[in-house]
Amino acid sequence: MAFKIYTKTGDKGQTSLIGGTRIPKFDIRIEAYGTVDELNSYIGLIRDQAIDAHAREILIEVQDRLFTIGSLLAADPVKNKMTLPQIAESDIRLLEEEMDNMDKTLPEMKSFVLPGGHTTVSFCHIARCVCRRAERCTLKLNEQEPLNELIYKYLNRLSDYLFVLSRKLTMDLKATETPWKPRV
Repeated sequence: MAFKIYTKTGDKGQTSLIGGTRIPKFDIRIEAYGTVDELNSYIGLIRDQAIDAHAREILIEVQDRLFTIGSLLAADPVKNKMTLPQIAESDIRLLEEEMDNMDKTLPEMKSFVLPGGHTTVSFCHIARCVCRRAERCTLKLNEQEPLNELIYKYLNRLSDYLFVLSRKLTMDLKATETPWKPRV
């Protein structure tokens, strides 16, 4: 029998975690890994743009790490018996090193910048905002059921990385970086 994508088991508003526990689809755990999945899709959209090969490779690594985070969030912390991949400090260091390398080539920031200037740059800003939401969801879940802190540390650093990437792509694409000028 062929595998079917639809199971009909979620038709009544519940879904299963890794480990078999059924919970409502509106549970904060589902919101957290669903937002990570949304973020992963936006990262794929950035990766599909005309960007340099190195940035594309880093984004593939980020997508892999986001799948890892999604699996950790989708697992019942008590009933899961599967061995799942983990997030490591080295994953966070990679993002920090990438930001440091990009920062060396960027002009100094003297103000906040308005998102936009080029479609690819805008995709980075959208992904950054979704990443911040994913971080907030995981922190909210952490209040109910403690998580490995590397999960939300990674998401925090990833949002910073996406901002720096947006600035680098602004420069690479010869787009205009528009500073925010508050009206006071």
